[in-house]
Amino acid sequence: MPTLQAALSRAIEQLNASHSNARLEGEVLVCHALKKPRSYLYTWPEKELSDQQNSIIEKLIEQRTQGTPIAYLTGTREFWSRDFHVTPDVLIPRPETELLVELALKFSGNHPRTLIDLGTGSGIIAITLAAERPHDQVAACEISQAALNIARDNAARLRVNNLTLYQSNWFQAIPPQTFDLIISNPPYIATTDPHLKHGDLIAEPRIALSAGGDGLNAFRTIAQQSKDRLKPNGRLLFEHGYDQAGPLSELLTALGYRSIDAYHDLSGHLRVTSAQL
Repeated sequence: MPTLQAALSRAIEQLNASHSNARLEGEVLVCHALKKPRSYLYTWPEKELSDQQNSIIEKLIEQRTQGTPIAYLTGTREFWSRDFHVTPDVLIPRPETELLVELALKFSGNHPRTLIDLGTGSGIIAITLAAERPHDQVAACEISQAALNIARDNAARLRVNNLTLYQSNWFQAIPPQTFDLIISNPPYIATTDPHLKHGDLIAEPRIALSAGGDGLNAFRTIAQQSKDRLKPNGRLLFEHGYDQAGPLSELLTALGYRSIDAYHDLSGHLRVTSAQL
């Protein structure tokens, strides 16, 4: 029977041909297969693995070498220090989106607010805000029933009780009410963008990545609909592509928004835009 050290070395070797983070990915997948923390790998390197354990590791490594994202193989991804369940029905949470949450918290003030997250996917934004601000009324919508099921599961596991989830195409099925804060990380990749054919994006749901055309279609729709849904001095917050701050600002200005500001992510890209009516 192979030892743990041998299985890990083989996994890293197989991943090394196509993945720059082969060691890290190998460690993550082996730990996932064994249901052990990473410290276990170096505490018990001579531990012999069962045939079943070895088979699970080999299957995971094969799937990864064929392009399946790590998050879909492990079924989880950390966001804002919480573990979220993810499947191929939802986008994989990314660190850049924490800027959106950070700004939403900054603009929420000291009093209870009403917030909505449009296109919630796995629920990372809405659930995080609901958990961080338990006195706020948080709503979220998602057009995909499969994705909405994931968000409901995450909300239940993380025990947030101030969140209402809707199956809705943006505001279409949302009850008539107004919000202090409207937040969205909508599909914003242009149809012709070559990034759609590379990396994890290949495996992620296209409906959550691209709304077609120039990548601004979802912003146009949400910004127009939000004009009737924002409270006085309410705020609209968008996550967007690294090169979309300028076009998005023009779009929002044309629709009558003011106080339009863009904010840099940790990579130095303008990633989130804020606007008021």
